[in-house]
Amino acid sequence: MSAALALGAPRRVRAIPGFGLAFGITLAWLSAIVLVPLAALAIRPWELGPLGVWESLTEPRVLASLRLSFGAALLAAAIDLPLGLLLAWAIVRLRFPGRALLDAAIDLPFALPTAVAGIALTAVLAPNGWLGAPLAAAFGWKVAFTPWGVVAALVFVGLPFVTRTVEPVLRDLGAEAEEAAATLGATRPQVLVRVVLPALLPALLAGFGLAFARAVGEYGSVIFIAGNMPMHSEIAPLLIVVRLEQFDYAGAAAIGLAMLLLAFPVLLALNLWQRALRRGRA
Repeated sequence: MSAALALGAPRRVRAIPGFGLAFGITLAWLSAIVLVPLAALAIRPWELGPLGVWESLTEPRVLASLRLSFGAALLAAAIDLPLGLLLAWAIVRLRFPGRALLDAAIDLPFALPTAVAGIALTAVLAPNGWLGAPLAAAFGWKVAFTPWGVVAALVFVGLPFVTRTVEPVLRDLGAEAEEAAATLGATRPQVLVRVVLPALLPALLAGFGLAFARAVGEYGSVIFIAGNMPMHSEIAPLLIVVRLEQFDYAGAAAIGLAMLLLAFPVLLALNLWQRALRRGRA
């Protein structure tokens, strides 16, 4: 009887043939590319011992570099949000001469080598540059070779992430909901705040997270414009390179581990917020 029931029982058919093999290969690649390097990064600093790791990370120079890297990354990602939204809106909703050129120019930070981007930004924002000279003459602002130069470079490299994340969502949104709200008497700001922004908020959070993650670890475009003054305009990735050049591999890994532990809660909070928003709209 049991054999008959077993023969008559419906077989479970997988939607994806070879799922087990594909899943195993995926885990193997993930372990080789991500998990093993992260494990090495987590283990290497403890060669110094707990006290040595603590002393290495609490040096004033290290704390200043971490504060600049994360503060500038958060500020740059926050600046990228409205700028990226405006660019995505212009590309999707507006028709004007040069629109295709603007669309292509947004991807320049992806195509340019980071060192080239840093040199270009330094030439433009230096005290004798095209923008730096007028800003210094009119307002007394000095951008290049200061922490503000770091923020400017991070805004430049992070802006495409926000624009390209919001753009497809804005294309799929359509104008029907906005037109319906307008027919019900909503003003343009009300339509933007109550209809458009809630629909775009998950994409904006994703773009913010991508821009922040890119900015925290950015190196090439920053070192040229930052000035690299310890305790003032030195970023954490540069300090990692300095320690590697001094053959202090454990100290460099300690800074890298600190950056990982500081960045992960921010990205996790953004991810949880996105999930909560999706559940609320489902």
